[in-house]
Amino acid sequence: MYKILTMTSKIRVPPKYFGLDVKESIVKAIMEDYEGYLTPNQELLLCLIDIKSIGDGIIIPGDGAIYYNCEFDMLSYKPVLHEVVEGTITEIAEFGAFAKIGPIEGLIHQSQVMDDYVTYSKSKTLQGKNTKRVLKVGDKIRARVIAATFKTLQTAKIGLTMRQPGLGTLKWLEEERLKAQKVVKKSD
Repeated sequence: MYKILTMTSKIRVPPKYFGLDVKESIVKAIMEDYEGYLTPNQELLLCLIDIKSIGDGIIIPGDGAIYYNCEFDMLSYKPVLHEVVEGTITEIAEFGAFAKIGPIEGLIHQSQVMDDYVTYSKSKTLQGKNTKRVLKVGDKIRARVIAATFKTLQTAKIGLTMRQPGLGTLKWLEEERLKAQKVVKKSD
């Protein structure tokens, strides 16, 4: 789930930014220090949206930087259990598929790809035995978050499923919609 977080912090502006406008130097310092940071609430900070206020600069003897008390808004992302997400398949392995869902990747275990026996092929695809549906790199998908461990960005583990109604590749979902539409027309 994406959220806008309002944060208050003392921003350290290093000497390399002294030639810039104060606001511009603070923007660069915030982007450098906060983008990609994982908060204690397991929210991944993505980008600076706005600086709401900038206090007076403070110089600390022995440190070449200037510190500003600032209030600013950051866009954050935190995967939420049962949340429906859309993404793109980035890699297929024997045990499942990896999907880019916004700023991070999640794993769709082979058993969670579809309600069918799934096999892995040497062409790096996953295929259903009865449905003959194929999952490949580049497919756009809709999935549900079923597990989220997010202690650090490097060890983030997001589990996804596509085994529920309304989930799967967008192509499969469109095929199901058209099939249901034909059934409705025949009954009229």
